[in-house]
Amino acid sequence: MNARILAINILSRVRATDAYLNVVLDTVLSESPPKDPRDAALVTELTYGTTRRQLALDYAITRFADRKLDALEDKVLAALRVGAYQLFHTRVPARAAVAETVQALKDVGLGRAAGFTNAILRKLSELPSPPLPAQTDPVEYLSVRESHPRWLVERWIRQFGRERAEGMLVANNLPPAVVVRANSSKVTRDALLAQLRDVGVDARATDASPVGIILPPVGRVEDVYGYSEGLWQVQDEAAQLVGVYGAIPESARVLDACAAPGGKACHQAETHDVVAVDLHANKLRKIEAEAQRLGLSGRLKAYAHDASEPFPESWGEFHAVVVDAPCSGLGTLRRHPELRYRRKEEDVARLATLQRRILENCQEAVPPGGLLVYAVCTPEPQEGQDQVDMFLRSHPEWTAEPPVLPGLKLPLAQAWLRTLPGPEGYDGFFAARLRKLY
Repeated sequence: MNARILAINILSRVRATDAYLNVVLDTVLSESPPKDPRDAALVTELTYGTTRRQLALDYAITRFADRKLDALEDKVLAALRVGAYQLFHTRVPARAAVAETVQALKDVGLGRAAGFTNAILRKLSELPSPPLPAQTDPVEYLSVRESHPRWLVERWIRQFGRERAEGMLVANNLPPAVVVRANSSKVTRDALLAQLRDVGVDARATDASPVGIILPPVGRVEDVYGYSEGLWQVQDEAAQLVGVYGAIPESARVLDACAAPGGKACHQAETHDVVAVDLHANKLRKIEAEAQRLGLSGRLKAYAHDASEPFPESWGEFHAVVVDAPCSGLGTLRRHPELRYRRKEEDVARLATLQRRILENCQEAVPPGGLLVYAVCTPEPQEGQDQVDMFLRSHPEWTAEPPVLPGLKLPLAQAWLRTLPGPEGYDGFFAARLRKLY
C-alpha cells in the first residue's frame, strides 16, 4: 500500500474507534510495512500533521463542502484532510497532492466519493494560503490557525498571557525530538553519548536533564544503537526531570502508584527497589517487558491495583511514593494531537477530583520522614499547584521540600517543578516533592 492509502486507513480508524494515533500508526506500519522507509516517514508526517492541523483543515474544507463534515464517511473525511494538509503544509505539488489522494480514496473502495473529493481539493489548491477567521476575534483566530479548541485557547491566554499561550499552541504543532534517558544502571550519559557518536549517530545532551540525550531523526528507535542492549529508554526531558527532581535516596524502597507506561518506574528502578502499580493489568506487560530489556527486572515488581484504594500490607513498607496521577494530558498534545479534540473543559475538574482521591490514599502509604512525589503531565494549575496547595492546607503533617541538587538548574516555580510547552522543547509537566513530618 502507498503512503496515502495507509494514512487514510489510519486516520479513519482513529476517528471511528477513538484510539490513540501513535498506537494505530505503529500497528499499521508493523502489519503493512512500506518497502521504502521514506514511505513510512511520509505516512507518519501525513497522519500526525493532518491531526495537528485538523481544525484549520476542516475550516478550509467547510468553505467548499455542501454537507456537514460530521456526516461524511470516515475515509472520505480522512482523504479530504490528508489532501488539504499536503496542499497547505508540504512541498508536494498541488496537482500530485490532489490526484494521488483521490486515487488513494478509490483504492480503499470509495470511488463513488472521488468526484466530490476531487472538486473540493481542486478548489483548495487554488487558494494562495489556508483560509483563517478575521483577527478581530483573536481567540477564534488562534484556535483555527493553531488547531486547538476555543475553550483551551481562552483558558491558556487567561492563565499564561497571550504571548506565552501562543507559544504553547505553536509548539504543540511541531514534531517533538526523540529524547532518551541513559540507563544509569548500565552506562553514564557521557559514555553513551560517545558510543552513539562512534556509530555515526549525531546525538547531543539535553540542557536540563543530567541523564537525557536528544537523537536526530532516526526512523525506528528499535534500530538505534543501544536499544537492544538496554542502554537507554525513550522518555521526554520533562518526564526525566520528574525523577531527577524527586531526588529519592538510593536506600529507599519506592512505590510507583500509577506506573503506566513505565518510564518513571524504570527510571527509579535504576537505583531503587520499585513496586510499580497500575489499574490496567494489560499495561503492566509493557512495563515488565521494558524492565527486562533494561536489565531492571530484579528491582521492579508490577501489580494491578487501583491507586485510590488502600494498598495490600503484604507489599511491605515504602520509604517513598511516586504519584504520576491520571490527568488531562494537556502537556503532551504535540505527542498525542488527537487528545486536544477529545478533551472537554469539564474533564479538568473531574480528573482533579480523582487525583485528590489518589493523593489522599497514597499519602497513607508514606511513613513519617518519607517522601511523596506528585506529578501530572499538564500545565493546568487545577491539576498541579492548586491540587498540592489544597493538600498541604488540609495536611499539616506534610511540607513541601524541594531537592538540593548542586550544579543542576531545574525549571522551578517556587518549590515546584514546572515545564511548559514552548520554544524550550519540553512537554508540559508539574511535580511537587513533599515530606511527611510526623
